[in-house]
Amino acid sequence: MNRYMPITGHDCTIPSLLIDTQAPADVLYEAAAYRIRAVTQLLENFAARPAPPGDAVVLQELALICAIPLRDVLDVLGRQLQAQPR
Repeated sequence: MNRYMPITGHDCTIPSLLIDTQAPADVLYEAAAYRIRAVTQLLENFAARPAPPGDAVVLQELALICAIPLRDVLDVLGRQLQAQPR
């Protein structure tokens, strides 16, 4: 695996959003935790407001945008933890 993995869903010939796959697990965990807290706050703000009719597509796209940075950093963290001797 390459050391720097581009974030998925970012179509670009020269990616600039990267995850260091060799970063220590605690650093990856903190990155994931920060993203989870940020996404949670955003979703709580949306949940507190009534959604106008027809916003299902917007909410679906928002959920995808929130999932991309979480999925990538958690994937790298999971691979690191699985590679550690037990």
